Amino acid sequence: MSGTKESSGHHVPQAIIEATLRAADARRVSVADVTLRDIAQEAGISRSTLLRRLGGTRQTLDEALRAAGVEPGGRKPVKERAIEATGALISKQGLGTVTFERVAAAAGCSVPSLYAAFGGRDELLRAVFERFTPLVDVERFLAAPHGDLEDTVRRVYRLLVDALEREPRVLPALLAEVFARPGDENVQFVFQNLTPRLLAGLGEWLAGEAAAGRIRDLPLLLLTQQMTSPIFLHFLLRPVTGRFAAAGLPTEDEAIETFTQAFLRAVALPPPDESGLQPSKG
Repeated sequence: MSGTKESSGHHVPQAIIEATLRAADARRVSVADVTLRDIAQEAGISRSTLLRRLGGTRQTLDEALRAAGVEPGGRKPVKERAIEATGALISKQGLGTVTFERVAAAAGCSVPSLYAAFGGRDELLRAVFERFTPLVDVERFLAAPHGDLEDTVRRVYRLLVDALEREPRVLPALLAEVFARPGDENVQFVFQNLTPRLLAGLGEWLAGEAAAGRIRDLPLLLLTQQMTSPIFLHFLLRPVTGRFAAAGLPTEDEAIETFTQAFLRAVALPPPDESGLQPSKG
């Protein structure tokens, strides 16, 4: 697509449209709020050159954007709409249904605008994982000063549960696909993007706790799974369990506390005695 033919007869190059979308995305504003100077800078040209290519008026750019499926004002940027639309698609229909055509239809934009905003499907999915999984929240929490081992485990569990319960329910949908189709290429993509981040964030903290002698020194992947798997399974099954055993279903806070204490009993080490040695388990 080399450009868009406007009703005025002026031709707006596709490169200008794409530069406008990139500038709006970089500044996290709607395209209507991006200045011509910002667009020119993104396009690598001067403002006067940009105006000449627009025929002397910004109206031709607005018309070209609308023809490309992007409303210049009053709407969120394409990138934001696409992330939200993709999250809803994954939640309702699964990861395998995510194509640029479906995302564009749901987000009210064009396929070319998605390529301009993300470059490809993988980049779009990574942005969705950033938004709707707990990775960023857990990393931010662990990077800041936090409490002792017990309080930290409890707080991490709350972040995980909040992500599982958040609408759209992207994380439950991803975990369900992991269990249902572990060999699927979409599931492999999830593992390739989530597992390293999980080990680098939560895993790095657990490794530090083990090095400090506060928890057992277990293989990092197993230690991370031991912490996360029980609470993931409980909250994935909770909607179904609640239908058949509502009377015995604990509250969210009760479940978090139970899993916190269970994890600590499994891996926490007693504090060293006055000699600095760990008490004997024998």
